Amino acid sequence: MEERIQQMRARMMEIDAQISNPDLMRDQAAFRALMKERARLSEIVDLYDEQQRLACAIQDTRQILRESSDQEMKVLAEEELAQLTGLWQEAGEKLKSLLMPRDPMADKAVIMEIRAGTGGEEASLFAADLFRMYSRYADRRGWALEVMSLSETELGGMKEIIFSVSGDAVFERMRYESGVHRVQRVPVTESSGRIHTSAVTVAVLPEMEETEVEIRPEDLRIDVMRASGPGGQSVNTTDSAVRITHLPTGLVVHCQDEKSQIKNKAKAMRILRARLFELEEERRRMERSAERRSQVGTGDRSERIRTYNFPQNRVTDHRIDLTLYKLDLVMEGDLDELLDALVAWDMQKREAESLGT
Repeated sequence: MEERIQQMRARMMEIDAQISNPDLMRDQAAFRALMKERARLSEIVDLYDEQQRLACAIQDTRQILRESSDQEMKVLAEEELAQLTGLWQEAGEKLKSLLMPRDPMADKAVIMEIRAGTGGEEASLFAADLFRMYSRYADRRGWALEVMSLSETELGGMKEIIFSVSGDAVFERMRYESGVHRVQRVPVTESSGRIHTSAVTVAVLPEMEETEVEIRPEDLRIDVMRASGPGGQSVNTTDSAVRITHLPTGLVVHCQDEKSQIKNKAKAMRILRARLFELEEERRRMERSAERRSQVGTGDRSERIRTYNFPQNRVTDHRIDLTLYKLDLVMEGDLDELLDALVAWDMQKREAESLGT
């Protein structure tokens, strides 16, 4: 490990030299990539240094225990030793996770699709609640969120919403949200106070660059039309809505939220690239289904992953059998405890697989 840490220190010095070059500022993408790399290296190196400092403190405390004849001093030293040992072990576990091979897709932006499932209007209302939950979580983490397509109901629900989220480690954390989210509560449309069970489907797709997914122009049929529904002066007055059909797969993407046809087409192409990549990934998953079946976050949209029980203020993630009695906080965007547990569980699975166990 010492050798790896020294290599990281050397790489940090290289990056510092590169970013001090004024010419690099002309390439903002390269500059941001270097700064992100340096931040990750710095996190590992700083944690390693902290663990070394704790190891030295543990040795000093043990020496006090061996040499001191003062009973009160020994009691204090034992308490400090227990605290230092706990911090050292905690740093070691975190360091081990940071040193594991990182998914190259981890920092990808994502395109998320939330669709109302069984449950009628109540499912649409819960779809809107889930979108607000993810929006608040994105705000907490400093991520950028952009709505790409939206279909609302008269009561304020959402039949479907498609949006992108970009920022640090977005795909790494949000990938686990793919699947069926089940809600148990008394709907606002229910007069008798009876609890209903509804479902909403969430898909999380990594957003791909044009160079990462090849789409041939001859494979596309692009139709333009007038937008429909609420949306201001441009609705039903200009041909701004765009529908793109990918002929080889039959995938259809429709965008009408922007007043500009060009902007709607650009958004539709972003969604199409993500769906095509997911389609190819699904084909690969099917080929290795026996291997993937035991893993968390398979991306199977038919998999029931979580239940939100409002009467009991309870949320349960069925993949890792985790139940939290703080649904009110979760719906306000407090998702870290859930997602941290999923990331840790997945990391343990991958570590076990790498050891061949």
